[in-house]
Amino acid sequence: MKVAASSIARALLLGAVLSQLPATGGLAQGTCPPSMPPGVFCGERNIAHATAGTYALDPDHSSVLARVPHVGYSYSVFRFDRVSGTLAWNPDAVASTKLSAQVVTESITSNVKGFASDLASEKFLNAPRFPEVTFVSTAFRQTDATSGKVDGNLTLMGKTAPITFDVSLIGSGKGFGHPRLGVRASSWIKPQDFGMPAMFSEAIEIVIDAEFVRNP
Repeated sequence: MKVAASSIARALLLGAVLSQLPATGGLAQGTCPPSMPPGVFCGERNIAHATAGTYALDPDHSSVLARVPHVGYSYSVFRFDRVSGTLAWNPDAVASTKLSAQVVTESITSNVKGFASDLASEKFLNAPRFPEVTFVSTAFRQTDATSGKVDGNLTLMGKTAPITFDVSLIGSGKGFGHPRLGVRASSWIKPQDFGMPAMFSEAIEIVIDAEFVRNP
């Protein structure tokens, strides 16, 4: 069997790239490009680098995803594009941290043409009657240097239920102008707890990537 030289070259290049990846299989975290513009600082996985203060959610660098089981075949991923929030943060007293966040219900998007407007309509999320999804924290529980759990109350379609997010620090630091703090959070909700239609019978995963910037 003859193998084209270009195929061998691609295989060798792929092997070289894979050999440089960490054993976890992902890209190295906390690696800063060698040349950054003046006044721009990369984040590091150290909560102490995010100084105490009130932080606002940066909507341009945050996302809220809902991963919904698709009749046993896959997960349909829906994104909410308009989010806001406030974080009262103190790295020396993490347990005292307070968080409130809001998501505009009608900002949901879908890969399926026209389906987002259906999801926002009275048939599903009923955005005209319930324009926002809200979360208010009740407790922050740090489990190690870069992760923890955040308990709180989630209000969706006019119904409120307790929820716990698993949270991991992505990075914190001086940012670019003001200190920044970035995290990833995930949890699961039972659709029927919030009065969603019967077709949503399986648990839905909520995945949040959030970047906060400290107020002046």
